[in-house]
Formats: sequence, C-alpha cells, structure tokens
Amino acid sequence: QAGRRGAPHRRTREKGAENLKPGCWPPWSRFSSWLECVCVVTFDLELGQAIEVHHDQHLVESSSSSSSGCLGDTQFSFRLRQSVGQKGSRFGPEDTYNRDAPVTLQREVAHYYGFVYFRQVKDVSVKRGYFQKSLVLVSRLPYVNLFHSLLQLIAPEYFEKLEPCLEAVCNEIDQWPSPVPGMTLNLPVMGVVMQVPPSLPTFLAEGRVPQHIFVNLLPAPMVLPTIHELDLFRCFQSLLIHIQMLWELMLLGEPVVIMAPSPTVSSETVLALVSSISPLKYCCDFRPYFTIHDSEFKEYTTRTQAPPNVILGVTNPFFIKTFQYWPHVIRLGELKMSGDLPKQLKVKKLAKLKTLDTKSGKCCPHSLPVPFWQGIQRKRPSEAQCAILRRHLLELTQSFIIPLERYLASLMPLQKSVTPWKTPPQIRPFSQEEFMGTLEHAGPQLTSVLKGDWMGLYRRFFRSPNFDGWYRLRHKEMTQKLELLHLEVICEADLQLWLKDKSEVEIVDLVLKLREKLTKACRQQLPVKDEVLEKLECRIQMVIGSLPEDLQTVLLRH
Repeated sequence: QAGRRGAPHRRTREKGAENLKPGCWPPWSRFSSWLECVCVVTFDLELGQAIEVHHDQHLVESSSSSSSGCLGDTQFSFRLRQSVGQKGSRFGPEDTYNRDAPVTLQREVAHYYGFVYFRQVKDVSVKRGYFQKSLVLVSRLPYVNLFHSLLQLIAPEYFEKLEPCLEAVCNEIDQWPSPVPGMTLNLPVMGVVMQVPPSLPTFLAEGRVPQHIFVNLLPAPMVLPTIHELDLFRCFQSLLIHIQMLWELMLLGEPVVIMAPSPTVSSETVLALVSSISPLKYCCDFRPYFTIHDSEFKEYTTRTQAPPNVILGVTNPFFIKTFQYWPHVIRLGELKMSGDLPKQLKVKKLAKLKTLDTKSGKCCPHSLPVPFWQGIQRKRPSEAQCAILRRHLLELTQSFIIPLERYLASLMPLQKSVTPWKTPPQIRPFSQEEFMGTLEHAGPQLTSVLKGDWMGLYRRFFRSPNFDGWYRLRHKEMTQKLELLHLEVICEADLQLWLKDKSEVEIVDLVLKLREKLTKACRQQLPVKDEVLEKLECRIQMVIGSLPEDLQTVLLRH
C-alpha cells in the first residue's frame, strides 16, 4: 500500500506498518499527468513484500510486483483495478487528453498500469543470500515502451545511489510538458533527452489526423521508435501459426490464460494480444502479470461461475490446475512442476479451440501473407516482420469493422432533417438482423481474402463487451456530431424572421435553451469551432435585445 500524495514515506508490511521519517517531496502537479506514483518494493524475509519508499497521488493496492524468481535484472508490466472507495482519477471521462487521443492510447479511468524493473542478485550480506528489490512506476497511461525505457535509465542508477537519485528524477519529470496526443515531445531525464513520437500510425488507423504535429529540434540522443507498441513479431514468434485464432479470441473477449516461463514473456504476450485488434479498443479486463497475491485472485479463480471475460498472464505452476477448466489456455515454453500433469491438461485438438500448444505446429499458416513467411526464411529484420504482422492484423480488424461502421452511418438522421428550432432527430437504434442483411453485398469478403463464417463471428461479437464498448463510443460520437450540426444550423438561421410572431415566453424559453446548449458544448468540451461559439453567443444577445428592458436585466443577471 502507498499513502496519499504528500504523506510521509512508509514501509508497509503484511502485519502492521512501520513509519519512516516524513518525506519532504513536494506535491508535484505536472508529475501526476504522467505518473500516479513511484514505489520501491523490497522483499522482507519474515514479512514478504514491503513498500520501502514511495511518492504518490492516490492509494494503490497490489502485489503484482512480486519477485519473479529470475536472477539478474527483469522488466515486466502489470495492471490492477482501482481500490473500492478510492478517490477517482482527477482526469475524468471528459479529459481533454482522452478526447484527442486514439482509444488505444487513452488514460485509464478505473485501472492502473505498473511498470517494474526487478533486480535479484546474490548478496552474502543479506540473510536470505539475495538482494531483491523492484522499482515500480504506476501510471494510468498505457505507454509501455516509454516507461520501460525510462526504467532502463533510472533503475540501475537508483540501485547504486538510492533515494536522492529517485527524488531528483521525480523533480525532472515534474518539469516535463503534459502528454499531448499527436505531438512530438522531448523529455529530459538524468542528462538524456528522450524524444517521444506522436504515434501517427495509431491516429491513421482510426481514420484521424492529429491537429498538431510538432517536432522540436533539440538534441535527442534517445529517440523512441514508438511510445506504446511492442514488437509483435518477437511476442508472437511461437504463436504465428495460430495468429488468426488468437485475433478471434481477442475480438470476442474470450477468457484466456497465458502460462509463461517469466513475467516478461507473460506481460508482453498479454499486451501484444490486447493490441492485436487495434484500432478497436479491447474493453475486457486484462492482467499482464497475475499472481496469487492479487486482490482479484478469488474472483478470477472461482469455479462457481463461468470464467470472466479477462486475459490473465501467469508464471506460477500452481495455476496449471487452477485454470484447467478455462476454455482457452496458451502455454509458452515449459512451466516446471513436480509430478506428472493430469491427463485432462494435455493439449486438446486445435479444432476444439480449447488449448493452444505452441509446439504442435498443426495449423495451416495461410492466414498470414506470403511475404511474411518469406521474411522468416530470409531472416528479414524483426522490425520489418513486425510491420508486416501489424499491418495484417490491422487489415483484418478493419475488414471486420468497416461493415459495422458503414451500417452505423446509415442510422444517422439526414442533415436536412436538422432544423434550428426543434430538438435534433434521434439516431435510429442498431438492429442486428438489419445489419446481417447488409453483409451479402457489403461484408468483410469485399476487403479480406480470408474465408469463413463471418456471420457467426458477428453474432458472437454482438454478445461481447467489445461490441458494447465500441457501440457506446460510436453512439456518443454520433450524438455529439448531431449536437454540433444543430449548433451550426442555429447560427445560420434567420433569427429576426423567427422572432416576428413569438411571445415573450417563447423568446425567454429560446434564450434558456440556447444558453443550455452553449454551456453543454463547453462543459463536454465538444470540438466546436471558436467562431461557432462566438456566433451562438451573439445570437443569444440578439434574442435578449428583442425583449423589454426588465426582462433583459433579469436574463443578463442570470
């Protein structure tokens, strides 16, 4: 556990807590736009994990930073749910950053990401014989590549110089500009300038172009190729022949367990799977590194109900028996366990979509493009293979989503039906059967060479949290578009003509409605042009000016 921002540093233990000297770190404001907290977790021989040093903004509870059992330095990620009753993020649903960012880069509202640098080396001065300590960055931003690159810079230095080094780094982070989607930023830390790219491919995949692309030409010896993307070719290397099946499991939000030999492989595989359906947002829960100490352990391992829609990355052989009833289990490498495995845990046939064995090789690789397999034979660089694989998955997702987007666009009212003095018409409800009727002439077969039961896939998709999340987001965007269209129509309308035969009550009612629209547009931070807002304000003043002076005075006061 870690206390509130500005609270004294604490060493928190399983049974009680020992106060350390009060910290004097300031309550950094810009720091918190990047990170929620920084923690140092050490392993206590008698009491287990203990948070030794922290600086944070909110309460964080997790044991996902538990020691990995690997000698040397290890990096991995975890994700945890915000504690019940905890004060929510100061970045709400209408956060400007989230409004402008692609869905795959948006700030989490109810979860945290943890980025861990764990060191375990032999040390005869320690009772256990090993030095075991983790430096953990906790953030709501899914900037996997950025934060792990940051840890590679600061963690080795911290393990040598300890707390003063960490405080200096946090002060430097507090000087960083806030993250802005679509902007290249130079972030100085420990004498190095990290240049963060604008993630243009992510914007373009969503059919959007960032409004501001800014390149600072200051020296940047450390240029990150991407802020959040993993090397998919490396992550999926042992799973390539099953890539289409994995994509379907992610699309449908199926319960999946990844059994991996290390926290690094576990977390990278889970995060790569989640990104495989980009630009569609994965709306289910996912835990890149899940342990028996996680607060949801009982919730996710109970056998009294069906497995939840979640991806769990695990390394503990204990989970082999615990998750034997889950529908989809992927084993990467060998998990060491004493005794023979029970028969029911042997790899099921691939056709049953029950268990994938990365060594079976019983799958036709036709789903991936020929140049990709040629690249493997010719030992093409991993970066090039990753680009081909990412493009293949993007095209697969777009082929699936385009028919849905096309049908959704048909539900929008016609522009000519939007009139200035009436409430905008409603968006027609989504009809699954009506959509299915469009697939024969406008289905995925128009853009994808893959054959299969597309209609069955859509029907299962409609029952998944991913469809619900996609539809809610798109419906919200369409509603905002209608609101903006209505504002523009009002601004272009002939007010004088409308005012001629209207009573004072009707005019006052119009003023109140227009003010409500203006307030709503500002509160929800709708992407309204400044000139439209200025025109609307002028219209309100014009309407007020047509009323008697006593009414004008009342309306201007309120």
